[in-house]
Amino acid sequence: MRFHVVTIFPNMFESYFAESIIARAIKNKLLEIHTYALRDFTFDKHRRVDGRPYGGGPGMVMWVDPLIKCVEKIDKKIQKKKNTKVLVVMFNPGGDMFTNTLAKTVSKKYTDIIFICGRYEGIDARVKKILKAKEWSIGPYVLTGGELPAMVCIDAITRQIKGVLNTEDSIEENRIASHEIYARPEVYEYKGKKYKVPKVLVEGNHKLIDEWRKNHSTGKNVS
Repeated sequence: MRFHVVTIFPNMFESYFAESIIARAIKNKLLEIHTYALRDFTFDKHRRVDGRPYGGGPGMVMWVDPLIKCVEKIDKKIQKKKNTKVLVVMFNPGGDMFTNTLAKTVSKKYTDIIFICGRYEGIDARVKKILKAKEWSIGPYVLTGGELPAMVCIDAITRQIKGVLNTEDSIEENRIASHEIYARPEVYEYKGKKYKVPKVLVEGNHKLIDEWRKNHSTGKNVS
């Protein structure tokens, strides 16, 4: 799978994608992540990508032209590959809620996902219409830009790609998982009080362990 991120802050992605599981997946050629600096696609001498909204109001709106030119360049790059299927995504608090189910679906359905990271008041509505883009939301709140949502979505989708995790059992939604987990030591003492691992987890009865985990699961990680 190939991810393409359109942003005015491409450097924001370098540190996160250079570490841990995602970095290993890139090294093993299980996925590619490309960032595109939107300011490279404007002919304005100040490299501006936004302007005042029609109808008035506070803030600035990201212009159509630089975004369309950038996505066109990405699309030409993608079309050099065989059997591609492309999804274009923008972020909006009112968009479709991003879930593990959606992450799993797109990981199997698409070869390339283009994430457009908005800023300021948002993106000119014509961009969505021209590109037939989907709108996603990662939660009922407003962020300053689409960069963090793009990282969240890439992380969640990447985990669904076969071979990225060391074992398929690492995918929590494919097994009985609990939000309450423990490791050594079995008893930890702090300020005179002993904090113990639940007895069922150290006795080795896997049926009872699964029941305990089910009872201590929020269920939220499968949606």
